[in-house]
Amino acid sequence: MTKQVELDAIDLKILRELQRDGRMTNVDLAQRVGISAPPCLRRVRKLEETGVIKGYYALLNAPALGFDLVAFCMVGLKRQSEADLKAFAAATAEWQIVRQAWTVSGESDFLLHCVAENLTAFQDFVIEVLTANERVDTVRTMLTIRQVKDIGLVQI
Repeated sequence: MTKQVELDAIDLKILRELQRDGRMTNVDLAQRVGISAPPCLRRVRKLEETGVIKGYYALLNAPALGFDLVAFCMVGLKRQSEADLKAFAAATAEWQIVRQAWTVSGESDFLLHCVAENLTAFQDFVIEVLTANERVDTVRTMLTIRQVKDIGLVQI
């Protein structure tokens, strides 16, 4: 379990601003949060070192790149031993179509967020890779129709 990091009001302001615009300069960030640039940079580096800031990346428009299908798969394993859970989790890291994966409670063991070029590519993955995995017992898929919200942020 991850240990929660102690954050003050300035740290929270920094995180809010970086969630809005991760490309801003340190000088702009410092101005927005009301401190000078050197201590702002030290705070950002500390937030990175403690793992509060996991990284920086560009948010891509998947359909503009030809990835039109978003789906979720609820996967149940044959056994829920620690070894089986870890092995399946490791397998998801190799599947490029799987963009995010969670272990979950309830009827399934894993929830997979998948992005594919089209329905055929997704079906091929489900049939040839996912259900063919020796640890998989059940797979339930849900195709998305339209995304209605995409904040991608932690509420701070």
